[in-house]
Amino acid sequence: MKTLFGILRDHFIWKHQIFKLAKSDIIKTYSGTAFGWGWALVKPTVTIVVFWFVLTVGFRAGATASGDPYILWLIAGLIPWFYMDEMITGGTSAYLTYSYLITKMKFPVSTITTFIGISKLIVHLFLMIIVLIIFAVYGYYPDIYLLQLPLYMALMFIFFSNWALFAAMLSAISKDFMNFVVSFVTAVFWLSGILFDVRMINTPWIRTVLMFNPVTFCAEGYRDVFLYKVWIWEEPVKLLTFSCTFVVMVILAVWSYKKLYKEIPDVL
Repeated sequence: MKTLFGILRDHFIWKHQIFKLAKSDIIKTYSGTAFGWGWALVKPTVTIVVFWFVLTVGFRAGATASGDPYILWLIAGLIPWFYMDEMITGGTSAYLTYSYLITKMKFPVSTITTFIGISKLIVHLFLMIIVLIIFAVYGYYPDIYLLQLPLYMALMFIFFSNWALFAAMLSAISKDFMNFVVSFVTAVFWLSGILFDVRMINTPWIRTVLMFNPVTFCAEGYRDVFLYKVWIWEEPVKLLTFSCTFVVMVILAVWSYKKLYKEIPDVL
C-alpha cells in the first residue's frame, strides 16, 4: 500500500507535467508528416474496411445475432481495440522510448506510462466522435446508455495504464519480455471477441473464461453502449470477472514498480 500511495502521490505532484508530456507525445507521434493528425485515422479506417470486406463480402456475415448491421458491430469492438493495442505494445516499450526522462532527469518513473496512456486516449476520443457520426448515419442516435461510455473509457485507461507500468518495467530489464508481448498481441486480438460474438458461444464456462480477458470486457462494454443497450451492472458475472483481473493487474503493477524502479536508470 505504501508503494501504491507513493505512485499516486507522484501523479498528483507532477499532474501538470503529465498533461504537458501527453500533448508532447501526440505532437511527437504525428509531427514531420504532411498528413499530420490524419495518420491517426488511417490505420483504424483501413483495418475496419479490410475486416468488413473480408467478413461481410467474403464470408457473407451480413448482420449480428441481434440484427444490427455487422459493420456497426465491428466498429464498436475495433475502436477500443486500437487504443488497447497501442497500450499493450507502446506501453511495454515506454521506458525505452523515454529513457532520457529516467537517465538524464529527475522524473517519476511511474508517470511515464500514464502520459502515454493519456495521449493515446485523446486520439481515441477523436475516433469516438467519428464513431458517433457513423452510428447516427445508420439511424443509431445517442441515448441514455451513452452516459456509461466515459466509465468504460476510464476503466480501460486505468487498467491498461497499470498494464503498461507492469510491462514497461519488465521490458526495460529484459527485451525478451517485449518480444514476447509483440508476438502474443495477435493471439490476444483473435481470442478477445473482437471479431466474434462472445454471447453466441453456447458453452457457459468458455464465455466466463473469455470475460476474464480485459480486452473482451472493454469491447463488449462498448457494444453494450452502442448496440445491446445494457447497463454495466446488469451483467454481474462479466463485471465480477473483470474486477478480479483488474485487482490482479494493479497488484502486479505495484509489485514490479516496487521491485525494479531503482534498477531501471542503471539498466537503461
